[in-house]
Amino acid sequence: MIWEQTTIQLDPAPRGFHLVTDAILRGAPDLSGCRVGLLHLFIRHTSASLSVNENADPDVRGDLERHFNVMVPENAPHYAHTLEGPDDMPAHIKTVLIGPELTIPVTDGRLNLGTWQGLYLCEHRDRAGGRSVVATLQGSR
Repeated sequence: MIWEQTTIQLDPAPRGFHLVTDAILRGAPDLSGCRVGLLHLFIRHTSASLSVNENADPDVRGDLERHFNVMVPENAPHYAHTLEGPDDMPAHIKTVLIGPELTIPVTDGRLNLGTWQGLYLCEHRDRAGGRSVVATLQGSR
């Protein structure tokens, strides 16, 4: 049985949806010895989230950002939590909608993603610092 855990540091990214599959794989526990298992990813922040979506056309990432900005606008008059800037409360809402974690199957030492799927960092703040992701591999050899 395999149980390994590490924390991955992602570089600061501007607000938006960013393909981070390669960065996650570089920092994650070594998948090569895992015949069947799960890679669980948990972002340790309340204003960024993780998602799986298309890895080919960057227009998808732009469309997602624009849609979320319409769906969860800044400066809504009903926000009480406003001391950390106009992007903070919308960032918390977006994180609740998308979620802080992913679980991806691992098969024969590789993430078992679909052909057009990649891992996204969904950065909801205008000027966020780097983000940390706890990666836990569970499986069998």
